[in-house]
Amino acid sequence: MNRFQLINQIRDKRSYLCIGLDTDIAKIPKHLYAYNDPVFEFNKAIINATKNYCIAYKINTAFYEAQGLKGWEALEKTLHYIPGTHFKIADAKRGDIGNTSALYAKAFFETLPFDAITVSPYMGQDSVLPFLEYENKFAIVLGLTSNKGANDFELQKTGEEFLYEKVLRTALQWGTPDNLMFVAGATQAQELVQIRKIIPDNFLLVPGVGAQGGSLKEVSKFGMNKDCGLLVNASRAIIYAGINENFAEEAKRIAMQYQKEMSEYLSKYLPG
Repeated sequence: MNRFQLINQIRDKRSYLCIGLDTDIAKIPKHLYAYNDPVFEFNKAIINATKNYCIAYKINTAFYEAQGLKGWEALEKTLHYIPGTHFKIADAKRGDIGNTSALYAKAFFETLPFDAITVSPYMGQDSVLPFLEYENKFAIVLGLTSNKGANDFELQKTGEEFLYEKVLRTALQWGTPDNLMFVAGATQAQELVQIRKIIPDNFLLVPGVGAQGGSLKEVSKFGMNKDCGLLVNASRAIIYAGINENFAEEAKRIAMQYQKEMSEYLSKYLPG
């Protein structure tokens, strides 16, 4: 999916909701254990219930890697089940020396048909460039994250600027808004003003809304650009909204609430 198609999906659905399929087998409803692949059955039900209210799904690969081969099979089946109308993100946080990153890029963009992958920029340009060589694919560079540990490095000063600001300014030179996005955590919403000064045109993947306490209103107010430019992710708040056999209906209800709120913010904050 290219940037133009993504923007059209946002405008058509009046939503910039990304749902994280961070599926922990220990947390899914117990009746699904009767299936051969309970994780996939859970994901399939969530997708069916929420696909009309979101424009993207994010799969955190750790939840699948932890299950070995069976987990990878569930991941691949889930990925192929997501409709082609939706943006598909691998939350894998890869980044290594060039030839290794090239194989990671092949794994997630060719072997697995993701549209985007989260990458760590801390080994420098050559660790990210292989992901930027694919047409209509995106590298989502870690910028300012929503975890407490962001204070350890990202929010430390390096000269006159924070380290995360240096990362944004440097990585911005590696690609374009057509192939480069950035992670900006919702719990750092006030920093979005400064982030938008550095990267006004790129899309932001914004985790931390919902269970982590980030404010959708603040993210929308401070982070939206002329194309919306936001993919706001909610995982636990949606997929674990219900714990019984009606779990998918509960997920649908919460996704609808997010979409309704986002539609209001698009009307209020989207320039023009």
